[in-house]
Amino acid sequence: MGTQWLLVLADLLLILHTLLVAFVILGLVATFAGHFVGWQWVRHFWFRLSHLIVIGIVVLQSWLGVLCPLTDWEMALRAKAGEAGYEGSFIQHWLQSILYYSAPAWVFILVYTVFGALVLASWFLVRPRR
Repeated sequence: MGTQWLLVLADLLLILHTLLVAFVILGLVATFAGHFVGWQWVRHFWFRLSHLIVIGIVVLQSWLGVLCPLTDWEMALRAKAGEAGYEGSFIQHWLQSILYYSAPAWVFILVYTVFGALVLASWFLVRPRR
């Protein structure tokens, strides 16, 4: 496979990863906001279940010290294409790149865990409907 195609695939994984992060963050915001303004779609069972599963996977991976497979695949494709990858987690890398923010890994584990707990709490505070 040509270098350009490897980089295209890596960029597609980066976009997918970004969309998943947006889904997790905006999904929680929408759930609570939707509760207060009466949006019924935020109570959709499959939306809420998929939201809970995605953040659950993130929290579990952080506890186990495992990088997200999307990060691994993206970096492997970039390395195979001869482009430099990055170290650490996806969020860690992009926060540092965008905001010049750096923190030890335990900070991200704590943030993921607290965020996961908020998503779990939203399951009970804004009950999904089938």
